[in-house]
Amino acid sequence: MARDKAAGTPKAATRVGRASAVVDTRLIYCGDNLDQLKKLPDGCVDLIYIDPPFNSNRTYEVFWGETKEKRAFEDRHASTQAYIEFMRPRCVELSRVLKKTGSFYYHCDWHASHYVKVMLDQIFGENQFQNEVVWQRTSSHSDSKKWPHIHDTIFFYAKGRAFTWNPVYLAHDPEYVEKFYRFEDARGRYRLHEIIRTASMGPRPNLSYEYKGYKPQWGWRMIREKVEALDKDGRIEWGKSGRPYLKRYLREQEGTPASSVWTDIPPISAQAAERLGYPTQKPLALLERIVKASSNENDIVLDAFCGCGTALVAAEKLKRQWIGIDISPTACRVMAKRLRDVCGLKEDEALWRIGRGFVVRDLPWSEGQLRKIPPFEFENWAVIALGGIPNKAQVGDMGIDGRIFPVSATPKRRGAATGDFDFMDEWYPIQVKQKDKVGRPDVDSFEAVMSREDRKKGFFVAFDYSSDALTEIDAFFRKTGKVVIALTVKEILEEEIAKKLA
Repeated sequence: MARDKAAGTPKAATRVGRASAVVDTRLIYCGDNLDQLKKLPDGCVDLIYIDPPFNSNRTYEVFWGETKEKRAFEDRHASTQAYIEFMRPRCVELSRVLKKTGSFYYHCDWHASHYVKVMLDQIFGENQFQNEVVWQRTSSHSDSKKWPHIHDTIFFYAKGRAFTWNPVYLAHDPEYVEKFYRFEDARGRYRLHEIIRTASMGPRPNLSYEYKGYKPQWGWRMIREKVEALDKDGRIEWGKSGRPYLKRYLREQEGTPASSVWTDIPPISAQAAERLGYPTQKPLALLERIVKASSNENDIVLDAFCGCGTALVAAEKLKRQWIGIDISPTACRVMAKRLRDVCGLKEDEALWRIGRGFVVRDLPWSEGQLRKIPPFEFENWAVIALGGIPNKAQVGDMGIDGRIFPVSATPKRRGAATGDFDFMDEWYPIQVKQKDKVGRPDVDSFEAVMSREDRKKGFFVAFDYSSDALTEIDAFFRKTGKVVIALTVKEILEEEIAKKLA
């Protein structure tokens, strides 16, 4: 298959039923979305929806599927500044890849929504802002000293003036139906609608005529032939006074136009069939509404924080093309399983090449591959896999290969040692050794670093550990109360669990 050097991805020219000649679809990319977005060409996507981690100061404990694989999803952005700095370059890239006729939806909550709005105005332009959609995600609950937070915010932007828009209609309120559709016949419930003109409309010569002995003062609302056809079809009802009315049936009405306040889509309950255990999983109905409103069949939908893949499932069910990106290997495998189970798609390279299946790209390396890569590259892989920030320099790291910034971090100390996140003081050191078996001397050195930096927790990554090393970690905790979390490469890759999930 030919390669597109500019995009770094296979050309779509050999595919059947493709939506674009410049970008491949039905693809899930595993990795940092900023890196992947930079590989996509300008103006190649019709609709973008993202639901990035909120600046919510919460830790999520997730149990994936039947295997009960436990993973912690931490919103590590300790301040609004860090959150916006993380999201800005990604939103710039998302704006770049969006077509001039495209739409962009950013799902967030009250923690940082106001700052997100300012950022998006700067990137897309204030005049391109279309709506702030309010989704009621839960019922009201007790909150002692403030109004309870029960909604999420979805910001809707258009890239240009000629963006796709398909109005969404909701079922009429039962009270409205009972009040206005008071009549019923063999065809169903109906209401009576004026078929004659009123004084405010004024007369029109071509609509002034007599029908069945009735000639309205200001004429009819339609030509005689149309009135005759409606009457023949049983659509005209004559009142006791002899005044005619048009029957308008409830089943023929489109419904009530959906507004910017969505209260009709409930969150995913514990008993819901679509529930996967993902902490921020959104209802499929929510994504289907967005996809229907802002795209057409065969358009390309992109979700750059696709989590468990709800946007991808909605796009597939509604006959759209799609691209998903997520940094979590487990999430990528879960959404792949969901696409197979829910949508009946096959994860198959050969079928994908002819436009029928889908594929997942860039899943983590094997242990064998990781043993062979350069040490500094291995360090970066391990730190990023833990959700940390790797060092920019290969030397002078003072025994620290990376840092994890928990949500409780607060501005206090400053200095060049912490790099881009120097305004956050609370962090956990990461030490990485590309060794088959780490011994006690390596652990002793890392414990010295933790004591020197006064860190209460640290992470150590290696292929395995000697019994002396593990004994020392236990003794260090009993002596100081400081925790060294020893992780193996296999535990990070989670190969056996991944096989079960696949």
